[in-house]
This record gives sequence, structure tokens and C-alpha cells, in this order.
Amino acid sequence: MLPSDFDLRALYEALDEQRQSRGLSWKAVAGEVNHLRTRLRPIAVSTITGLAHNKPDVEGDGVLQMLLWLRRTPESFVQGMADPRSDCFCRPQLTTGQILRWDTRALFGALDAERRSHGLTWTETAQRIPGFTPSMLTHLSRGGRIGFPRVMRLVRWLRQPAATFTRIAEW
Repeated sequence: MLPSDFDLRALYEALDEQRQSRGLSWKAVAGEVNHLRTRLRPIAVSTITGLAHNKPDVEGDGVLQMLLWLRRTPESFVQGMADPRSDCFCRPQLTTGQILRWDTRALFGALDAERRSHGLTWTETAQRIPGFTPSMLTHLSRGGRIGFPRVMRLVRWLRQPAATFTRIAEW
């Protein structure tokens, strides 16, 4: 983990603090985090509690759901992010059967535009963003998933709110 990375341990501590203050079990927390999700792919209790074990990477869409439950932004867990509680980091209102996901195609488009504006190759771009190879960056153009803390390295490099690169999806 880099000093300016999304702090997965701090996310766990915030979840645990909220859990304890409300007198909830971890199973109840998972139930609330999953309240809008269908029963097909709920976030497991072990995924949430596993954050306590200093995992290097966690699936990004699941973290977004935990952040929604906490009513916190991804930026609020990254040191040095400017005004993480600002209105520009607003979160959407979801309904049953919807989920907030990372829009990796939009992330790729922004990366490509930024790369081109600086006259960089994908190799040079990857060298400026720790933990990425050129193929990892270009693979984002296909859509798919991305994990924390890496996704926040991209957001930070782009100097844009994380919310810019999320989308509401139907299950």
C-alpha cells in the first residue's frame, strides 16, 4: 500500500465503528449492505470482515456498496484528497435491483485523453501510476471490474471525483 492509497484498514474500522454503535452483528451489516442487491450475488460477511486482515486488493464494486452503507465517499479514505465531503462527490440514490459499479470504460476514456494531452505512450503512463502495466490500463477499455486501492490511484492521477467513474447498473 502506498501512503496516498485508499486505506482498506480504515474502511474496516469505519464499518466496525458503525456496526458497534448500532449494536449489529457482521451478518446484519452484510444484510444492510446487500439490501438493494438481489439474492444472486450478495457481498459475503467474510468479504467485509476480511478487510481487517490487510488485504492488498479488494473487489471494487463491493467496496462501493460498503461506502454507500457508510454514506462515505471513496475519497474520504485517501489521505491528501481535496475536500472529500464536497458536493462533487455525491452518491446516487439506488432502488432495488440496482448496484453502483465502476465504469471502467469511462475510466479508460479519461486515462486515454489525459495520456494523449501529455503526449505519453501507455508505457509512460503506466510508469507514472504505481501498480499498473500498460496492458492493465488498456484492458479497462473492455469494461469489467477493478479493485481497491488501485482504482483510486487512477482517480487521483486523473484529478477527478471517483463518482465521475461510477454508473448505476441493473442486476
